[in-house]
Amino acid sequence: MKNKIFHTQDLCLRTNLRCAKMGIIMIRKAELKDIPAVMDIYNDAILHTTATFDTEIKDYEDRLAWFQAHTGQYVIFVYEEAGTVAGYASLSRYRERKAFDPAVEISIYIHAGYRGRGIGRSLMEKTLQYAKECPQIGTVVSLITSENEVSIRLHERFGFSYCGQIRQAGVKFGRKLGLNAYQIIYDREIE
Repeated sequence: MKNKIFHTQDLCLRTNLRCAKMGIIMIRKAELKDIPAVMDIYNDAILHTTATFDTEIKDYEDRLAWFQAHTGQYVIFVYEEAGTVAGYASLSRYRERKAFDPAVEISIYIHAGYRGRGIGRSLMEKTLQYAKECPQIGTVVSLITSENEVSIRLHERFGFSYCGQIRQAGVKFGRKLGLNAYQIIYDREIE
């Protein structure tokens, strides 16, 4: 299995030693069949983390509408390991007003059982590669809960610039939470 390359829709990844026993790792565009797994990952983050300010779990219809909104420059990638969706990343509409069209918001969520294995880093790399190559995207924005040091370090490692903080932007689990804004700008004409 050493150095064997597995071809996916969007990316070739070499097998990872951590997962060599289990088989194939791939990052690919999300499909309808992935909605239940993506929903479970996000609902776990809602219930147990401050990574999202959502406080109520999402049902299938909500996640289906979210999935269907990811067309054009808006995309969802899943990280699949041995047939299991272990995490996902999305580039979503930043705001509804037309002038914001070149701005996308990145979100990355990892299944609790797969955290700390570099999956977020792999998803970030794939998603930013897509954003860099997409002529409709001028900036990638990320809004990170101020206490989420892991996410902050990941974004800084990939070249995101810190833009500022909204203090006490929300309350979750009885705690007041700040929100840090980060972005990457692609200096190009927007199509």
